Amino acid sequence: MNDVRELLARAARDAGRPAVSTGAVYARAARVRFRRRAGVAGAALAVVATGGVALPQLTDGTPTGTSVAAAPVATASGGDKAGRLAALLPEAVGGVEQVSLAALIKGVPPEHAGETYVGPLDGQYLIREDGGAGYLTLSFMKPAQVERKFGGSLGGDLCATQGKEPPRTDCVRERLPDGGVLTTWRDAMAYGGSPQWGPEITGRLVLKDGSLLAVRSSTGYLGPRSQGPLLRNPPLDRAQVRALMLRPELRPRG
Repeated sequence: MNDVRELLARAARDAGRPAVSTGAVYARAARVRFRRRAGVAGAALAVVATGGVALPQLTDGTPTGTSVAAAPVATASGGDKAGRLAALLPEAVGGVEQVSLAALIKGVPPEHAGETYVGPLDGQYLIREDGGAGYLTLSFMKPAQVERKFGGSLGGDLCATQGKEPPRTDCVRERLPDGGVLTTWRDAMAYGGSPQWGPEITGRLVLKDGSLLAVRSSTGYLGPRSQGPLLRNPPLDRAQVRALMLRPELRPRG
């Protein structure tokens, strides 16, 4: 309305000149407001293009005054890792963004997180669905890495109880025609501590040469720098996790 009053006052000062109708004044004011809004929208798009978008955070499910920068949003047509992964996922899966969990959870700058990847799509991906924030993590390890980290323990049945670990729920072990062994199970992640992870589906594929592909399909976490509420269900169900892990696109060439 300030625009309208300003233009009406200007019309009054111009008395004696060709008449200006009230409708013309309102139309002109609308054009002024449109140009101003367009300028604001353009500035906002410029901020998004540079990646400077702030996301709300949760501490134990409660919004806080601190925010973190959002990761670039991937597109299925792009050549980035998130885009290539999105092209392999069911259409019902929400938006896919590559992130660093070390940066999100611990506040470590991504360049200092010390994350190294072997597989072509290895990484940590934020999945947004219905206002919630879940995660997919993919990690491929060569035989020497597996030996250093796990010793010979991966040769056994992962569905069997391991020491003091709680039993793996709905655990399925499958021997593949190529000699690999694929194991998937549900994990309630009821271990306490912070951040508190929600339920997830975990998959491990031990290949014939001793290399390992691990996938987590998580409903998300609550705690400092959480990116949103937990998803109602993991981003991928068990069958979808299995199908993804069998894709050759997840394995290094050669």
